[in-house]
Amino acid sequence: MVTAAQPLSAPAAPSRRAPAVRHLGPNWYACVMGTSIVGTAGAALPWHVPGLRAVCTAVWALSLAALAALLVARSLHWLHHRDQARAHLLDPAAAPFYGCLSMALLAVGGGSVTVGRDWIGTRAAVALDTVLFTAGTVIGLAAAVAVPYLMAVRHRIEPGQASPVWLLPLVAPMVSAAVGPLLVPHLPPGQPRQTLLLACVAMFGVSLLATLVTLPVIFGRLLTGGPLPLALTPSLFLVLGPLGQSTTAVGKFADVAPGVVPGPYAEGFGVLAVLYGVPVMGFALMWLCLATAHVVRARREGMGFSMTWWSFTFPVGTCVTGAEALARRTGLAVYDGLTVVLYAVLVAAWAVAAVHTARGLVSGALLAGPRPAPGAPRPATARTT
Repeated sequence: MVTAAQPLSAPAAPSRRAPAVRHLGPNWYACVMGTSIVGTAGAALPWHVPGLRAVCTAVWALSLAALAALLVARSLHWLHHRDQARAHLLDPAAAPFYGCLSMALLAVGGGSVTVGRDWIGTRAAVALDTVLFTAGTVIGLAAAVAVPYLMAVRHRIEPGQASPVWLLPLVAPMVSAAVGPLLVPHLPPGQPRQTLLLACVAMFGVSLLATLVTLPVIFGRLLTGGPLPLALTPSLFLVLGPLGQSTTAVGKFADVAPGVVPGPYAEGFGVLAVLYGVPVMGFALMWLCLATAHVVRARREGMGFSMTWWSFTFPVGTCVTGAEALARRTGLAVYDGLTVVLYAVLVAAWAVAAVHTARGLVSGALLAGPRPAPGAPRPATARTT
């Protein structure tokens, strides 16, 4: 006999504590990443501008404050809204953003040595970077394994759902590879320096190979499945992340390798920085044009602001630092010019994303829960007999 329908499972009642952070997902760490790289990339521009370094240091300090605030807010999220936190892990659209936590820690840590030392001193900057680099690297390597595992075992993904967001946990080890060399000179000579440098090279390989097997799926989806949904279109810029960051990483290897590894290997890193960086930066510029064309189309069709607009910041910033590395290695003025142009794009994108985010926070719209679509079906029920 069929009786009244009952829920499949009784969901836990949402906690009434800290309601503002219930829908605060891991994607918010993208704000920290995008802000931090504005400071670190600006500090290495080829042309000296009076006062620019002080501004870059202030921007880095802002990213440090934002990171601290987000770590507290996300801790409250896990403490009081574990049901929602678990739902993020089991959501194929949200789980990849756990890679952003790693990259936010790494970006702020690297910025402390690059520009933060002007205000807090070298000793404090190295200590802060050591803590953030260690935590970010551990979280990044865990995310690079755990998120693809969840996608294969727990998530249910259709072939047409491939998205550049999938790259986020895979890029995190590449950020470690690019930031780690900053700590090499502060270690004792000999094996400690060699170990860290080669560990960064290993993480470069982890991220690069994982990206190489994932990017064709994303590119194929774009060519055969049509344009991405309007709200996801800015995520096409995420592809620039592994391209620009890997170019930055090989440039950092070449900078610190002399005196750390034997001569032939140090020279090899210098050769790699150019022979790898030049073609990859070329592909990055091609993808930048392609992604921009898609965004212009989406904007004309009514694409509004969403947190995916932060995709315009950190990935472009990695291309700025990659172009800076190539400018140092080749001495070509064209790369100096490219660096300045890309940095201007980065600053403009950051300003737009930051203003819209601030408005959304003040109005509460960005922290509000998703609204069910009109006529949406009710939660599934089971029947007992």
